[in-house]
Amino acid sequence: MRFSALFACAVALLFLTAGASHAAAPGITGEMQKKYEAMQSFTAEFTQRLVHQESGAEEVRKGTLAFQKPLRVRWETKAPHGELLVITDKEVWDYLPDEELAYQYSPEVVRDSRSVIQVITGQTRLDTDFSVEAEPDDNGLAVLRLYPKDPSPQLVEAILWVDKNTKLIRKAQILDFYGNTNEVTLTSLTPDAPIKAGTFQFTPPQGTTVENLMDQVAPERPLLQ
Repeated sequence: MRFSALFACAVALLFLTAGASHAAAPGITGEMQKKYEAMQSFTAEFTQRLVHQESGAEEVRKGTLAFQKPLRVRWETKAPHGELLVITDKEVWDYLPDEELAYQYSPEVVRDSRSVIQVITGQTRLDTDFSVEAEPDDNGLAVLRLYPKDPSPQLVEAILWVDKNTKLIRKAQILDFYGNTNEVTLTSLTPDAPIKAGTFQFTPPQGTTVENLMDQVAPERPLLQ
């Protein structure tokens, strides 16, 4: 069920004014920015928890993530359903093996700083694109609440849990316009990890239906959801 257009405008305005009123960004924000600017790659395992606000349905997924600058990503979900997302500077592949279906997109669909992918990989510009508010620490992790200065339906608020020693994101929770949450916890995170050749290459297996959507500015289905 979708909100009315009037209510949508009211909520968007609320987030804009709320973000504008926040104090200066916490000091750790600048330290994080420097860390991610210096880091060229990382690998991690992840647990993803998706909660649908209206139905209360919850789904937990597990998988692996590899990242390499400028924005190469391999996000592979192992369970309960396989999915492979491969991002390069030339194309984006979203492959669903259970459905024998692959979507092919232009890299423009993930270059928005408000995308879930940009947030999880630490590539968002916290100092320019978000208003950042410090929350109380959680089990030794610094907690930052982010309000995008230009909210989108996919991201109206985010929370980051940051290791205060390494300045790396250990968990990110994304709230979309409809109240759904997408929470990703990173484990076995290895900064500047060596990336194997071919990690960011993908060729659809024989028999796969390919939907070529290179001319679309937004994905057919939300990525990482």
